[in-house]
Amino acid sequence: MIAIYDEIQEIAQGKYPLENSPLRRAPHTAEQIVSDGWERPYTRSIAAFPMGTNSGQLMGRKGKYWPTVGRIDGAHGDRNLICACPSISEYETT
Repeated sequence: MIAIYDEIQEIAQGKYPLENSPLRRAPHTAEQIVSDGWERPYTRSIAAFPMGTNSGQLMGRKGKYWPTVGRIDGAHGDRNLICACPSISEYETT
C-alpha cells in the first residue's frame, strides 16, 4: 500500500501522466517488459519491479509473479470477472 501511495504521489507531482502511469498501466506482463518497443514515460525496471529489486521472499526479483495478461477493460475488468469456459450444457452427459 505504501508503494501504491508513492506512485499516486508521483502522478500528483506530474512525474507521470495519469493515463500512462505505472499504476494505471499495471499489471505489466513479461512479454511487455521484454518486447522491443517501449514507449512509456517510466522505465521497464519500474514496470517490472515497482517496489524495487529487493531480495525478499515475497517481493522483489525472487517473489515476482508475472501475469499472463495486462489489465482488461480498466478497473471494470478487474472487478467483473468473466468466465471463458464452455457453457454448462456442454458438460452435460446424455
